[in-house]
Amino acid sequence: MASDINSVILVGRLTRDAELSYLPSGTAALAFSIAVNRSKKEGEQWVEEANFFDISYISKSAENFKQYLVKGKQVGIQGSLKQDRWQDKESGQNRSKIKIMASSVQLLGGRSDSGAGGGYSGSGYQSGGQARSAYTPQPMSPQADSYGGDNGGFPEDVPF
Repeated sequence: MASDINSVILVGRLTRDAELSYLPSGTAALAFSIAVNRSKKEGEQWVEEANFFDISYISKSAENFKQYLVKGKQVGIQGSLKQDRWQDKESGQNRSKIKIMASSVQLLGGRSDSGAGGGYSGSGYQSGGQARSAYTPQPMSPQADSYGGDNGGFPEDVPF
């Protein structure tokens, strides 16, 4: 039997500055939203369409991230969908909203992009409650690759 999958990867721009709050446990939580544009063809012309997504990022690194998550900044998000359900107090109707629970946030663009520094990434809690550390790639010498050879960074024996 196949297992269920709930995984989302998005790249978009923040529609507002991130808002920082804290859970009762003391863990930092960021709330922000992003706009993701796509082109679609209507008749003979292409039309831009924006989709908006609310993001929650709960992590020990969320407090440090807030200064970089400003309106207009391009980010990459990896996470899962979560549906919140409630009953409207006035009408009594059932309501729901789907948001993205980010497990990883990657700042994209350069320093000139919205005045914030790029290149910092953080990850939220993984299975077992462990926080993953951010990875910063190290530049390689153009003369050598990770396999010790001089072939432009690619292994000579590709396994496929």
